[in-house]
Amino acid sequence: MLVRKNVWELGGDWADPILWYARAVGALKPKPISDRTSWRFWAGMHGYNQGLWEFYGYKAAKEKLPAKADFDEFWQQCQHGSWYFLPWHRGYLIGFEKLIRATVVSLKGPADWTLPYWNYFKSGQNGLPPAFGSPDWPDGKGNNPLFVEQRWGPDPKKPGKVFVPLNAVNLDAMGIHEFTGVASGGDRGFGGVDTGFEHGGTKHGDIESQPHDQVHGLVGGEKMFPKASPRPLPGLMSAPDTAGLDPIFWLHHANIDRLWQSWRLSDHRNTDPEESSWKKGPASHGKHQFVVPLPDGSPWVYTPQQMSDFAGVGYTYSDFSPAGTPLAAVASATAAPSGAATMAKSTGAAVEVVGVSAKALAVAGNGAQTSVPVEPQMHAKVASKMATTAAPGAREERVFLNLENVRGYSDATVLQVYVHFAGKDGTPSAERQVGSIGLFGITKATETDAGHTGGGLSYALNITKPYQEFAGSANVDLANIGVRLEAVAPVQQSAEVSVGRISIVRQGD
Repeated sequence: MLVRKNVWELGGDWADPILWYARAVGALKPKPISDRTSWRFWAGMHGYNQGLWEFYGYKAAKEKLPAKADFDEFWQQCQHGSWYFLPWHRGYLIGFEKLIRATVVSLKGPADWTLPYWNYFKSGQNGLPPAFGSPDWPDGKGNNPLFVEQRWGPDPKKPGKVFVPLNAVNLDAMGIHEFTGVASGGDRGFGGVDTGFEHGGTKHGDIESQPHDQVHGLVGGEKMFPKASPRPLPGLMSAPDTAGLDPIFWLHHANIDRLWQSWRLSDHRNTDPEESSWKKGPASHGKHQFVVPLPDGSPWVYTPQQMSDFAGVGYTYSDFSPAGTPLAAVASATAAPSGAATMAKSTGAAVEVVGVSAKALAVAGNGAQTSVPVEPQMHAKVASKMATTAAPGAREERVFLNLENVRGYSDATVLQVYVHFAGKDGTPSAERQVGSIGLFGITKATETDAGHTGGGLSYALNITKPYQEFAGSANVDLANIGVRLEAVAPVQQSAEVSVGRISIVRQGD
């Protein structure tokens, strides 16, 4: 069995698996863009933007794209904002790993080469692996193919210093026990909402929203090029249409893929969808099939059901602990407790609006803030349910903060989100952080084309804990709940980032 290992624990900055990865990437980059085994062909399968590719030098203006048949069959397939997000990317990784391994072998390297993963959550490992940050090979000579100039990191004052700020990411999704959620304002589910083929969906599932989206933007960053655009341009990792060009992309997605299996191992309730429409994929209802080329160029068609069978995918990981907890402790939770009540699915739960903001909110500079007026009767309903012990098997009462129709042109932006409860009669106000949002994909979601309406991205953050903390308090003014968005890096005015509506909803019986 092939084993994917932690990139920080391979035995050195340029351990053999990284050195062979670099050699293979270096062999694939010069190939024609139309070659199914070229670096750029594989990046185009995830997404393509002619302007950015040409501006960053990944395509010459007169260079021909793949033939229409290949473009239509293979390119621009990546699934985002969809319950196919995880299985599509697993197949994409498997095909990519086969290509790199075949290239390594052709260069006289080991036949058991596997793709490393980057576990930025593990202590001391949130920095970019050093081999990716050096323009030189280990002998000090330049042209290291793992180095990307357009990888600027989270701080625009220190471009090129790449790391993942741990206060901007979390593993909250690992605590969600349903793969599929709802698109109506409640929880989206670990894997995402039920969709058809969705290249650029607007409502990301829990593990896609956090940490996937944030890591993309924090690693890629953005930069101003005044002569080219009045708006900031994304680093390669920051936008879906360029992310596959960055060699670190594949290690980030190997970690997301690892977290999927870790989630399944961690609790008996964590299972993949049983619906035929998920198992058989969008091709089963007349949409695009999932297909990638094999190293010989022939197409390999796969389904989510095949990707769900982890024993059959041909690889495993050296460690399934999300952030360093020993695997044995995680695996101990897989058995169903004796006499445990079956939990009702959230997909059948009521989702009701508790409050809605009065107007859109522009976000620039260090962030923005507003407040959401709460409807008294709905608040009383939520407070009453929170004060009552739920019957066995009943749905728990949950409250979500929805940031809807988030539009703009800054895919690298990450916003920390806080809710604020104003004190009364001399009682101090209180503020609680409820997560963060990454705007990965916002440009595509803002622009109108054949597949998008331009309505922007929408996010749902679970605020049950702070809401419950203050729901019954007489010392807090619950007529309005404040919302503050704090930018990890300043948001350019020209990026035109805005939140169309902010709402608070309840989800429960």
